[in-house]
Amino acid sequence: MSYKLSILDQSPIFPGTTASHALKQTVLLAQKAEEWGYRRFWVSEHHNAEQLAGSSPEVLISYLLAQTKTIQVGSGGVMLQHYSPYKVAENFHVLSNLAPGRVDLGIGKAPGGLPLSTKALQYGTVNDGKDISDRLSFLVDLIENSVDSTHPLAGIQATPIPQEKPEIFLLGASTTSARLAAELGISFVFAKFINSDDRVLESAANHYRAGFPNGRFIVSLAVIAAPTQTEADQLAGNRKIVKVHLQSGRSVTVQSIEQAEVFGKQSGEPYEITEQEADIIAGTPDYVTKVLSELQKTYRVDEFIIHTPIEQEAARFQSFQLLSPLGITNAQPLNR
Repeated sequence: MSYKLSILDQSPIFPGTTASHALKQTVLLAQKAEEWGYRRFWVSEHHNAEQLAGSSPEVLISYLLAQTKTIQVGSGGVMLQHYSPYKVAENFHVLSNLAPGRVDLGIGKAPGGLPLSTKALQYGTVNDGKDISDRLSFLVDLIENSVDSTHPLAGIQATPIPQEKPEIFLLGASTTSARLAAELGISFVFAKFINSDDRVLESAANHYRAGFPNGRFIVSLAVIAAPTQTEADQLAGNRKIVKVHLQSGRSVTVQSIEQAEVFGKQSGEPYEITEQEADIIAGTPDYVTKVLSELQKTYRVDEFIIHTPIEQEAARFQSFQLLSPLGITNAQPLNR
């Protein structure tokens, strides 16, 4: 295998279960991912979401690091528009001192929730979420401990400075994000499960490689593996990607038509909702491996981060195990 495999876990709260159960399953899945040979285990940031328990990746990462031994653990990602880059750097420097060399700092540009939760996160601050490039650039300088002498905060350090700094990744689904990551000299993750347009993926890959030839180019995609193709197709079902297009030009991906309507109304501006087939790679492990290999060759992908959007807990667990980089496929149910 010429690429690495990693996992993105959103800590889903399955029907009839609790947030506590979901977080316990995230911990168990991280431990299993380490056992199966996955490269990284990332957790996401979603706010005011009844079906997802992961609202604070920094807190969850600290616990996951304590419950695992070797796997990289990180954020997929911290939604930087809401936070001070300085505080984010402090958080991840503390984590990097606790678990040297195992911490990933993935940064997202999206709000991670509906407009109401964005207002709550930014309550009392002067912030319109439009300065993400400046915030990210400052964050990179803080992690590198290289804030320029001409910066208004020249001389500042995000202590405690770790011996092994966290690696920074920018998460995005556009060529613009790829260019920004290349300009800053950081790793880039293209979210194909959000933007399934292969033309955009190709453009992002080319611009990133041209701007940062030695950078790490990663693709995050939706994958469902099962013992048979029929089972995989049944698990994938008829899933849709729902997007809200605001009059201001911003587009946001949400989980359902109902959530899209709420987002649009809370935004306070005219909006349009579109729906399209979800881009999911579903099949046997051999089939999935073949598709990933083709994508790797076409776009020169260094690594894939797998997101598995199904509600059946046992089947989701089995899907990750069937794709085990170490070939450990004798799936057993997770302990509850």
